[in-house]
Amino acid sequence: MKLKILLNILFIYAVVQAQPNTITLVSGNNSNYKIVLSNTASHWDSLAANEFQHYIKEISGVQIPIINDFSPITSNEIVIGLNNHSKDLNLSSIKNDGFIIKTEGEKIYFVGRKGKGTLNAVYTFFEKYLNCRMYSSGVKIIPKQKSIIFPQINDVENPVFSYRSVHYYEAMNDEYCRWHKLVDSDDKKTWGMFVHTFRLLIPPEKYFKEHTEYFALRNEVRVPGQPCLSNPDVLEIVVGELKSGMKKNPEAKIWSVSQNDNYYNCQCSLCSKLDETEGSPSGSLLNFVNKVAKEFPDKIISTLAYQYTRKPPRTIKPEKNVNIMLCSIEAERNKPLDEDISDDSFIHDLAEWSKLTNNIIVWDYVVQFTNLVSPFPNFHVLQPNIQSFYKYGVKMVFEQGAGNREGTEFGELRTYLIAKLLWDPFINIDSVTNDFLNGYYGKAGKQIRAYIDLMTKELIKSNAQLLIYSSPVSSIKDYLTPDLVKEYNRIFDEAEHSVLNENQYHERVKTARLPLKYTMLEQAKVIGEGDSGLIIKDEDGNYKANPKITNLLNEFVIECKKIGNIYINEKQLDVDTYFSNYKELLSKTMKNPIGLFKPIKYIIEPGVKYPANGEKTLTDGLHGDVDYHFNWLGYEGEDIEVVLDLEESTIIKKVSADFLQVILSWIFLPTQMEISLSDDGVDFKNISTIKSIEPLEKDGPFIHTFAAEFEPVQTRYIKIEAKNIKVCPRWHAGYPYKAWIFTDEIVVE
Repeated sequence: MKLKILLNILFIYAVVQAQPNTITLVSGNNSNYKIVLSNTASHWDSLAANEFQHYIKEISGVQIPIINDFSPITSNEIVIGLNNHSKDLNLSSIKNDGFIIKTEGEKIYFVGRKGKGTLNAVYTFFEKYLNCRMYSSGVKIIPKQKSIIFPQINDVENPVFSYRSVHYYEAMNDEYCRWHKLVDSDDKKTWGMFVHTFRLLIPPEKYFKEHTEYFALRNEVRVPGQPCLSNPDVLEIVVGELKSGMKKNPEAKIWSVSQNDNYYNCQCSLCSKLDETEGSPSGSLLNFVNKVAKEFPDKIISTLAYQYTRKPPRTIKPEKNVNIMLCSIEAERNKPLDEDISDDSFIHDLAEWSKLTNNIIVWDYVVQFTNLVSPFPNFHVLQPNIQSFYKYGVKMVFEQGAGNREGTEFGELRTYLIAKLLWDPFINIDSVTNDFLNGYYGKAGKQIRAYIDLMTKELIKSNAQLLIYSSPVSSIKDYLTPDLVKEYNRIFDEAEHSVLNENQYHERVKTARLPLKYTMLEQAKVIGEGDSGLIIKDEDGNYKANPKITNLLNEFVIECKKIGNIYINEKQLDVDTYFSNYKELLSKTMKNPIGLFKPIKYIIEPGVKYPANGEKTLTDGLHGDVDYHFNWLGYEGEDIEVVLDLEESTIIKKVSADFLQVILSWIFLPTQMEISLSDDGVDFKNISTIKSIEPLEKDGPFIHTFAAEFEPVQTRYIKIEAKNIKVCPRWHAGYPYKAWIFTDEIVVE
């Protein structure tokens, strides 16, 4: 018995010794391996074989030949894809896009079941075992080696999400997407239509004039913002448009039937009754979409759960071929989504939708829309948020970045991290982050990490909200205080110095610093006078543009243009327009020849929500731009009525004031502005009434100047009355709530 046990041990030992611990693929610029590919290989398997051959040659200089799978089986094979040489592999655990990398003796298998699985295996091998990296579409690290040796491998990977999309510039590059296992341009062809499609399926310009009943009833007025979803003719038109589209594009699998990007959902009796019963406007939408889906059982009909439709209906369930695109646009980004589980939270709605269907794509947001170049410290929530999507059974994720625009804040890093997390939400995110920073920024990676960590720490400590519609001015009292901005700049000084003689790293560090420069430019607008403000005083006490800011503006613009395709915000504000707007703002600042710093008496007090610089606002010399949060005084549902005291009798010939219109935010121009003059501050005489020439429907944001020029007249007191429309128009989503008017400065000349 003992002899038998001993013989068994010796046999096992001999077998183990016969298995090599490592694979030598290339040695001394030679290889005895061949790549085996099926004669009928798919496009993706063929690409996988070619990519394997390409990168091995790039690493070692050795080109391994590709042979077909009818050739004899040998020990030194690299088997790519499912073919005659890999048919005995057990692939039962492999899902779509998943793969196995397996060594058996000297043989190596790279096999996926469907789609890009085999290609995913090849790229994973080069990254995981040969230390290759693709940090961005233009930055690849391919270490050179005379010999390629790696350990035995038995690696099975499957994606957590079946659809993985990152809407950033880097991920517009197909090679980058394939390396990082994201959807590429080929995958996007599965969409026949993609979000906000009612404007295409039932275009107002075609139907509204003759058939207002096809469109939303708002406060007894038909408006073309959304269709009426209880009108059977609308259903017939939409189905007809889809049939036409599918005939032209039969390969597309997913077709979006979804609300337009506004709040004008129909409030007719039929739509309202259904929405009331279901507890959400998603009721009438999903009822309509289900009817559409039944017409196309072999297609997937996707619709939005977005803004007013985010909350799921009480009883209506999506048809099996209906996809719910659930959007997190309102959520805070300073904390993980699952820290807010209140009834009106995104996570609550996700949990409720997941009870109705498992066909959900989450549309998440990872960028600050209003200021794409602004610091946006959300790195600490990327992993927990994606883990939450997995927890609730989400199968598809679309991460909304800045689209096809370069130069956005840490766009390369965010794309890289999100791509890794969408494949595996449980990676060591710190390790992956450090790997990227050290590889992409060289010796400056340490400082860049310190900068990110400090800003994240200060955000959390401040308890400030981080929203996608905000600005660096909003954060001037929390994670972007002037003192902290100085400290961030000190860190970047060190970072730049560490790579001063390494141009490629130095340029990347300078790009990473652009958000700080943008922060200083934006904050200067509200600081006004001072070392960090728009304006300083010269030796004679006269105001002039701060040369530090004008130099910073020039640097910012030059560096942005060096990068290329940059927009400042979601509204596609380009660098040239930003520059000209900034110069115009500089030219107006402190240019109030007679009215500057004169006292104002408020006959009607402004609202408390937007106090700007308080009672000094209208003569402080600081003008607003199109962001109504700063330097604008807001009145909610009230007229503006103020009296400016020139403190002595003065000859004047012109009075003007700027007003803002942003109808999406319920801000409208006044219907008119009246100017009256008085010598005693009691008896006023109207000298001019300026009526608005802009329609209330005009989209914004835009600034309009109300100005009156007249023959020179001597006076001390100037009364300004601006008439508010009081209530949002009947066609507006804000009706019957109060409308706002905003003004920034009364200029007297």
